[in-house]
Amino acid sequence: MNSTDPNHSPLRDVAQNPEATARYLADVQRVLLDIGKNLETLAHETRVHLRDTHVEGDRWYHARLRAMPVEKSLGQVLRNLNNLTQGLEKSAYKRRAHDEAVVNTAKERKEKELEKWRKKNPQPLQAAPNPPQEGAQALGYGGPTSIFDLGNRESA
Repeated sequence: MNSTDPNHSPLRDVAQNPEATARYLADVQRVLLDIGKNLETLAHETRVHLRDTHVEGDRWYHARLRAMPVEKSLGQVLRNLNNLTQGLEKSAYKRRAHDEAVVNTAKERKEKELEKWRKKNPQPLQAAPNPPQEGAQALGYGGPTSIFDLGNRESA
């Protein structure tokens, strides 16, 4: 696709590449963290100002009570911003994991197919290289059964 196509989106290219996606999300996260620093400063300055604003006839806690809804609202914004930045980081990892899963899925399917084929077409067992001679013991069975029968056996 070329850039003159009206349906072309620059983020389409970013979405198709996990490294580009991670870079883009890191840039967005950086911007949001900078905004978060400014919001933290704003929340602190707002808190100081609102708690220092007293009206005649106030008790010592009235200014604090009036400031609480504003402080709570700004605190909620900061929590949402932190959750957003964590979500961006998690999304970058999940995007990379998705591509790895796609590659691994293809390999696993090939291995399963090969295993199915092996089960359907077992390899014939090869004959023993030296078949046992007559009178010889096959596979170790039929040997001496007690220590008294060991007399005719050669020593190691």
